[in-house]
Amino acid sequence: MKVTANGTTVFAMPLPGFGNLAEQGLARARTASEQMAEALGEIYSCSTRGATDYGLKMFEISQANAASALDFLVHLLGARSATDALALSAEHARKTFQLASDQNRELWVLGERLAADMAAPVRTHVAKVIKQAA
Repeated sequence: MKVTANGTTVFAMPLPGFGNLAEQGLARARTASEQMAEALGEIYSCSTRGATDYGLKMFEISQANAASALDFLVHLLGARSATDALALSAEHARKTFQLASDQNRELWVLGERLAADMAAPVRTHVAKVIKQAA
């Protein structure tokens, strides 16, 4: 029996090699933690860069749409007849639809690239972990 610091008694059971096992486990946990921090840092960096690119593209699209609307208004105010105004309106609607389709396509491609860029560090680190485990 062994008396502990608070005065209670416990059975003393020797554990040979336990200290070494604990140190090895701690070293592995520290390595895994460092690898996880590195992976998260890379993912955060990619997501920040991608979000910035996406935000800039949204500003660019907003600016293009505002310019298109103002241009349409100027042309509409210069129309000489209701027929001209109707033709301008139909042409503007066609251009706006085409522009929106193009903008959606650009945003889709940008979103795909962002997802691929964010997945690359994860793939790399998962492959490292699997390789180490094997």
